Amino acid sequence: MTFTLDAVGKETEPFTFSYSWKDAALYALGVGAKVDELDYLYEGRGPKVLPSFAVIPAFEPVMRAIERINGPMDKVVHGTQRVTLHKPFAPKATLHTTATVDGLYDMKRMTQTVVRTASRDAETGELVCETFWGIIFLGVSGTNTGDRPTESKPSPPSRAPDFAVEERTLPEQALLYRLSGDVNPLHADPSFPLVERFEGRPILHGLATFGYMTRAVVQRGLNGDSSKVKSIQGRFSKPVWPGETLLTEGWIEGARVFARTSVKGRADAPAAPNSDGSTVVLSHCAVDF
Repeated sequence: MTFTLDAVGKETEPFTFSYSWKDAALYALGVGAKVDELDYLYEGRGPKVLPSFAVIPAFEPVMRAIERINGPMDKVVHGTQRVTLHKPFAPKATLHTTATVDGLYDMKRMTQTVVRTASRDAETGELVCETFWGIIFLGVSGTNTGDRPTESKPSPPSRAPDFAVEERTLPEQALLYRLSGDVNPLHADPSFPLVERFEGRPILHGLATFGYMTRAVVQRGLNGDSSKVKSIQGRFSKPVWPGETLLTEGWIEGARVFARTSVKGRADAPAAPNSDGSTVVLSHCAVDF
C-alpha cells in the first residue's frame, strides 16, 4: 500500500454545508433522541442542535482528505474523535469546512492518520467548530511521517458514577444515522468485505455511539443545556451492533464530565472491565463545559 505523502499537511478546499432544522432533527434521531427531547426535534422550539453535530459538516472534507493521501476506504475504521465548539450551532446555517491530514503513523499491523477540520460560518467567517479524527487503516503498515501525537486519555475517577443512562438502540439505528451523511457500506451491507471482521454483521457508526454519549452527558450532566459544551472526546474501543443496549455513565468533576459508554449483555462481557459485566465500547470520554 503506497500513500500519497505530498498531500500530508495540505488543507483541502472549503466544502459548503447548508443545514436546516430538518437536518439537525434527523441527526438527533440518528443518535437516539426520544419524544421527550423536543428541543432537538421540533422546529417550534428552534430546534437546538446537539454539539456532536460538528462531525456532520466535517465528514465530506475528511473523506476528501483521506482520498488525497490514497487511503484505502475499504479498510477504514474509526479510532478516536474530538470536537471543539467555539459557539453553539444555530438552528440553520451554511458552513465552510476545510480538512488537513496531520500525518501517517505506522502501528505495525495498521496505520493511523489524524485529520483535523475547521468549520466557519459562511456569512461572517466566524469559526464555529473544529474536529480531530483518529482514523485507522486495518492491515496496512510501513508508512510513518513522524512521531505519533500524544493522545489525551481522560479516565473517570475511582468512585461510583454521578449518573447512568441506559438506552436500547434500534435494529435500524445505523440505517437511520447514515442518512446524515456517512454512507459507508460497513454500516448497511452484510456483503461488504470489511463486515467479515465484525461477525458478518453491519456495525453501528462509532459516531452514532459518540452522539448517544453526548446526549446522555447533556441530559444528566448539564441539565439539558447543550450550549455549555466546549469540547467532547472519546476513543472507540469495540464495535456496537444495532439493537444493542447502551449504558453511559458519567462523573462530574468541576467543569468536566468524564464518561464511558458500554454495551449490556454481550457474550464477551466476562472479559470486560466493568463490574456489572457490560462491555466498554466508547472509552476515555470527556465533555468540557
